Amino acid sequence: MDNNNRVRRRRKQQRRSMITNIVMCLITLSALTACIVLVLKNYDLKSQSEEAMAQLKSFEEESEHYIYTQADLDSYLEEARADAQEAGENEILSELKSRMDGGSNTAAVLRDFFPEDVVVYADGSYHFFPIDEKLKKHSYVYDNFKQLENGQIEYVDDTDVVLSKKGIDVSRFQESIDWKKVADDGVSYAFIRAGVRGSTEGRMMADERFEENMEGALDNDIQVGAYFFTQAITEEEAVEEAEFVLDLLEPYDVTYPVVYDLEEVTSKNARTEDLTKEQYTKNCIAFCETIKKAGYTPMIYGNLKTFLIMLDMSQLEEYHKWFAYYNTPVYFPYEFDVWQYSSKGSISGIKGDVDLNVCMTDFGDEQE
Repeated sequence: MDNNNRVRRRRKQQRRSMITNIVMCLITLSALTACIVLVLKNYDLKSQSEEAMAQLKSFEEESEHYIYTQADLDSYLEEARADAQEAGENEILSELKSRMDGGSNTAAVLRDFFPEDVVVYADGSYHFFPIDEKLKKHSYVYDNFKQLENGQIEYVDDTDVVLSKKGIDVSRFQESIDWKKVADDGVSYAFIRAGVRGSTEGRMMADERFEENMEGALDNDIQVGAYFFTQAITEEEAVEEAEFVLDLLEPYDVTYPVVYDLEEVTSKNARTEDLTKEQYTKNCIAFCETIKKAGYTPMIYGNLKTFLIMLDMSQLEEYHKWFAYYNTPVYFPYEFDVWQYSSKGSISGIKGDVDLNVCMTDFGDEQE
């Protein structure tokens, strides 16, 4: 009789030990699954683990004399793993569906799911760039970019004191501008297009309204900078572009930066079509250094593709950045001074759409 009791106790202890091992395996499995799912927005599978543990407890109570074989354990663990994985995937798919149904575009969803990367949609593909810890980051507080009722954006401190300046950028496409009305609308600076280089033949041309816009802005106490739409394919051409701009700027008091405007050109037979990232970067440096040697402040204008795909930012840390992005909040982790947040803005004195900018650096004050 004593032997039988000892055998029963031993078997009971073995079952309990086996149940404990299963529970621990399930907890470990759920934790590993959760780590994988965390890559996609830190989804938690705690409920699945707790449910599995509850099932085990119930199973133990109802199966007092069941003997667990290795095959039983392997089968149950595989079932639990599949259930946990399916639950995690379904939760992710549900979240994706909800976001897409709510109007979020694919890029916006991916950017939320991969916060450690900068996600760039370009050339029909999504590119993932791990955030480079070696590059300077901006220190802006996203919530401090306040959108006004008229759609314009200001950057404020925690007491709502405005820390930014309202600006525009214009070219011949805005036609004749009433600069007095622009000034009365609170615009404090304007980037005036100085010129462009043709995308196929490569001929440089001054903007048809450059002089008119420079004089109109300055006559109404609006500080000015200038930009040149580049299509340089060599460093020599980039220097040539810079010198072309410097000649145009000679008569004017320019207190804001002189900008290298680098954008993708998709027209047929574009002369920059086969340009490498290395060459784009060399051209950019050549332009900026020429501008700097002449006593002006160089700046680079671009969007996500410009800065992440076309240029090597590690070589451009010393230059100011003007970033174009038409959604809120601004999506760019690295240092920038000016944010072009709209291409469809409305300003008194300008017919039709105009680009709107918010600047967080006192360029004009630095020049005084």
